[in-house]
Amino acid sequence: MSNYHIKHLEEYFQVYRKSVNHPEAFWEEIAEENFIWRKKWDAVLEWDFSKPEVKWFKGAKLNITENCIDRHLLTRGNKTAILFEPNDPNEPAEYITYKQLSIRVNKFANVLKSKGIQKGDRVCIYLPMIPELSIALLACARIGAIHSVVFAGFSATALATRINDADCKMVITSDGSFRGNKTIDLKGIVDEGLEKCKTVESVLVVKRIHTDIQMKSGRDYWIAPLLEKASATCEIEIMDAEDPLFILYTSGSTGQPKGMLHTTAGYMVYTAYTFKNVFNYKEDDVYWCSADIGWITGHSYIVYGPLANGATSVMFEGVPSYPDFGRFWQVIEKHKVNQFYTAPTAIRALAKEKLAFVEKHDLSSLKVLGSVGEPINEEAWHWYNDNIGKKKSPIVDTFFQTENGGIMLTPIPYVTPTKPTYATLPFIGIQPVLMDENGQELKGNKVEGRLCFQFPWPSIARTIWGNHQRYKETYFTAFKGKYFTGDGALRDEVGYYRITGRVDDVIIVSGHNLGTAPIEDAINEHPAVAESAIVGFPHDIKGNALYGYVILKEVGESRNHDNLRKEINQIITEHIGPIAKLDKIQFTDGLPKTRSGKIMRRILRKIATNESKNLGDISTLLNPEVVQSIIDHKL
Repeated sequence: MSNYHIKHLEEYFQVYRKSVNHPEAFWEEIAEENFIWRKKWDAVLEWDFSKPEVKWFKGAKLNITENCIDRHLLTRGNKTAILFEPNDPNEPAEYITYKQLSIRVNKFANVLKSKGIQKGDRVCIYLPMIPELSIALLACARIGAIHSVVFAGFSATALATRINDADCKMVITSDGSFRGNKTIDLKGIVDEGLEKCKTVESVLVVKRIHTDIQMKSGRDYWIAPLLEKASATCEIEIMDAEDPLFILYTSGSTGQPKGMLHTTAGYMVYTAYTFKNVFNYKEDDVYWCSADIGWITGHSYIVYGPLANGATSVMFEGVPSYPDFGRFWQVIEKHKVNQFYTAPTAIRALAKEKLAFVEKHDLSSLKVLGSVGEPINEEAWHWYNDNIGKKKSPIVDTFFQTENGGIMLTPIPYVTPTKPTYATLPFIGIQPVLMDENGQELKGNKVEGRLCFQFPWPSIARTIWGNHQRYKETYFTAFKGKYFTGDGALRDEVGYYRITGRVDDVIIVSGHNLGTAPIEDAINEHPAVAESAIVGFPHDIKGNALYGYVILKEVGESRNHDNLRKEINQIITEHIGPIAKLDKIQFTDGLPKTRSGKIMRRILRKIATNESKNLGDISTLLNPEVVQSIIDHKL
């Protein structure tokens, strides 16, 4: 199909214009020509952001697993669908073909049915990055059960909250997981969490680390013997276009996590189409997204998007630092990876290490590099471009959220000229607008405001599970008739977009709105700095002043800290202006991060404003221990 794969900039603009001038005709053509439908839609789109209500491909019938697996069996049955690379580099990789994936998904689906799971039931999946995680997702989708994946690093409390919110009937977990040279007792975490849950009837357990664990009679079952007995054929459940596919929780800035609900048809169409174009995927490519399936990036760009395109998708169990900091590059060389998609946090961590870790590996197979999760700072962008892509693999700096389902702003490789730190242009069909604080749209270029979208795209989340009012208040009330991302952005002189950070990370200093991202970028340019985070704290004269937490590349950097503080403020003055200088700079060995690599600025804010007694639950942090160390050394 001509506009399924965009090949040059002129074509991008033509297709983009068509997609925004005639969105229904555009998406109808994409849907009709590239997917299997059991019944065609009665209407392409019905929407009303004031309610808010969105329906795509209304009345259509389909099953997403037929599109991700069954339709490839004749032409790609022996092609690798999932390439599993284990935590331990000495353990052999596993190549699961589309035929094998079909059998494993069908068997798993039949096991779910044997335990009473039916269409519409919620199944919580709490597994490490092993093939069973992808298979469990697809097995749920095959029988119409709604999967809710919880990242297998969240605490028992966080797990219980999510199970209870969705009234899950089943949990799928494993005896434990490997993380570098450590093991984690996942089953113990599940047992502790389930003490607070009343709706779970059964727990299916995968053997991964082969430790002795407690199995509760009548509730817990090893999955291997059940799979052995199960039939390898399972009829698909015919789903309505708007039937729920999954719930995925995103932490609210306050309290209760939000269960974003994604439905079937629009999500499938959009993730497949974005995957094909954003990664320039060709038939025999090997594609690797290093995210965890516990996040939206993993759902859309490890499982559904790649498999809908008949791609080979790498699933990596390990961490970038084990057995050493060359692991990512070793995996790329071993599997001749063509597209590599990772987070700025990982890039910055690897950029701190010796280049020898990169240089001993052949990365010539790479064709496209991707970045996701937060805006990538300039220094990390150049390091990635120079050392990993060797200046020949374009970097797609992608922006999207759990709520969006698929990539919203991005360069298209070999099509869009890239610009460091910019997500560049909207993807096909996406209509961004920048708004000022008074609710007026900022037209033209060289403007900065709040990033909204004024028209629905197929993979927009339809609601927050069990709380439509919260969905409306969170995303659709700030700016009438528009979806508000919660992010600030600027549009440069050519119309390129750059995300400037969460609007709640915009700090007003002496009447100036200062986004934290550009200040952090400036600080990170200092040769001694590895990473930084800025928050505001009350100031008698300015209203707010800026407090910086800075990690140095060399722990215990021998130079005088006072001189370093002066140099950092000098760089900020040069990049942004003296108004953005920091009043306080605290050097620290770490920053509190979520497991997806986002810095928890809320915690840093409380420490800076002397509210460290009231930090709330920090158990879901990747590194809760770092918090006390920051408190102890507060300026």
